[in-house]
Amino acid sequence: MTNNLSWADFEKVEMRVGTIIEANDFPEARNPSYQLLVDFGSELGKRKTSAQITSLYSKEELIGKQVIAVVNFPKKQIANFMSECLVLGAVEGKNVTLLQPGKEVQNGLRIL
Repeated sequence: MTNNLSWADFEKVEMRVGTIIEANDFPEARNPSYQLLVDFGSELGKRKTSAQITSLYSKEELIGKQVIAVVNFPKKQIANFMSECLVLGAVEGKNVTLLQPGKEVQNGLRIL
């Protein structure tokens, strides 16, 4: 690996645990996607994002699922939707498997 980060660089990336509380179709997206609303607890509140996870997840099974997301990227316009965080997943071709804590934890906890 040639693009090594320093520890100080890594510490700038703020990854937090949140719970998906809404999942809706996103027909305006270029690739099949859902619009998600994720609850990161009282400190960060609720944030919107879109995710290309339709091949492995139904909207119904996403509700209540805890995920890991980067919460300190700038907002990003995706079609007619403003994304406020980036949900993380392992990518294999067009399939994205969401990253999750091994056990249920408090929303908003930081990942280090």
